[in-house]
Amino acid sequence: MSSYNLEEVKEMAGGDEDFMKVVVQTFLEEIPPDVEAMKEAIANGNAGLAYQFAHKMKPNLQLFGLNLMNQIRVIEAWSKEGKMKDEVPEAATIISEKVNVASSALKRDFDL
Repeated sequence: MSSYNLEEVKEMAGGDEDFMKVVVQTFLEEIPPDVEAMKEAIANGNAGLAYQFAHKMKPNLQLFGLNLMNQIRVIEAWSKEGKMKDEVPEAATIISEKVNVASSALKRDFDL
């Protein structure tokens, strides 16, 4: 089983391989640093900043089929309503691990 799913990317690209590669490169350039910044914001108790990064990453995480919406919702609930604070570190760890695994696989699969 793959750590990511490119169905939505393929659909968006309409079979254009070069465009798909650009989308993958953009994901690799933006998402891992955003995950690190989000984790740092969480470690510093900065709920607003953590929310901004989580929210910004959401479309890309969905586009690549990473199934992380539950974890993103935990961070958003903490940021917006002060809820689920105990679950935030675990959610951030799951996001980070899944993004790292998917990033490694994408680099390998797309020769980047």
